[in-house]
Amino acid sequence: MKFVDEVIIEVSAGSGGNGAVSFRREKFIPRGGPDGGDGGRGGSVFVVADRNLNTLLEYRYQRIFRAKNGEAGRGADCHGAAAQDIVLRVPVGTVITDLDDSSMLADLAQDGQRALLAQGGAGGLGNSRFKSSVNRAPRQSTPGKPGVARHLKMELKVLADVGLLGLPNAGKSTLIRAISAARPKVADYPFTTLHPHLGVVRVDASRSFVVSDIPGLIEGAAEGAGLGDHFLKHLSRTRLLLHVLDMAPPDPDADPAADARTLLAELRKHSDALYGKPRWLVLNKADLLPEEMRGARRQALISSLGVDPQTTFLISALTGAGCDRLVRAIMAYLERHPLSSQPPADLPATLESET
Repeated sequence: MKFVDEVIIEVSAGSGGNGAVSFRREKFIPRGGPDGGDGGRGGSVFVVADRNLNTLLEYRYQRIFRAKNGEAGRGADCHGAAAQDIVLRVPVGTVITDLDDSSMLADLAQDGQRALLAQGGAGGLGNSRFKSSVNRAPRQSTPGKPGVARHLKMELKVLADVGLLGLPNAGKSTLIRAISAARPKVADYPFTTLHPHLGVVRVDASRSFVVSDIPGLIEGAAEGAGLGDHFLKHLSRTRLLLHVLDMAPPDPDADPAADARTLLAELRKHSDALYGKPRWLVLNKADLLPEEMRGARRQALISSLGVDPQTTFLISALTGAGCDRLVRAIMAYLERHPLSSQPPADLPATLESET
């Protein structure tokens, strides 16, 4: 299935039906009086997060959603029927923004959360609503109110506890294959990963976390080089970043420390918030180095990059060496830094649980 994480759509709620002007006329009932009914409410447009979806592909091909108008009122005090609402289902993690004023309408971070995108118009009042002791034959009614129309941007930000960062061919996909059941493509050429992959890492029967792998970054990614930094948004919800570094690059003149600085520079250009997230260094492909060189190479990189030795891990994703220690350290960190149970302060008021 094609992975689509950003779409632009139009939503239009239905207008309310007009109120009716009518008078009761029946045999043997003189001066029957007003009996015009109210118009029905126009249909609204809602959005609901669904954990069974993982892409916005459906909205790539259908971009316009219009709810129906409410029915007009009729005589004999018959009110018009309300129009049916439209409910759009999107993956958990979808953020919806109004393109006209750049306001965020919804951040659907939990399964079943629901938000109102466009309110249907209220129905108009029939003339029976205007009768009184001094106005026994009112001829006025009100029209239905128009529904809200919006031009929206839907953006999917996948939900993961841990995100993998690295240059192409650093071994991120091999690592996620080694520690989870995810099976992204692995090959000996750059950019084998073309869209994010999620994997569930089970530490034991009752403890697990979710890790996200995104396409590799290269120098100039912030300006659009390679696959650009388009997929970095998928790491915005993570609690921990793992910077995967190839410590045995095929080019003998390559400098792993320089590669690390290149990636960090691109990360900083993209977002100070993402750059400021907790970040561990994972030195991959240790199996390609003689055992006596591994410790010295690790220490040299720690000194050159100025990172904490306690959060620097030497592994081989291909053979699995060091992966178990890394996974248990990540789990311990996540347990010490649990997600807040409170919703974000800027969460829209329209967000609610689906009933």
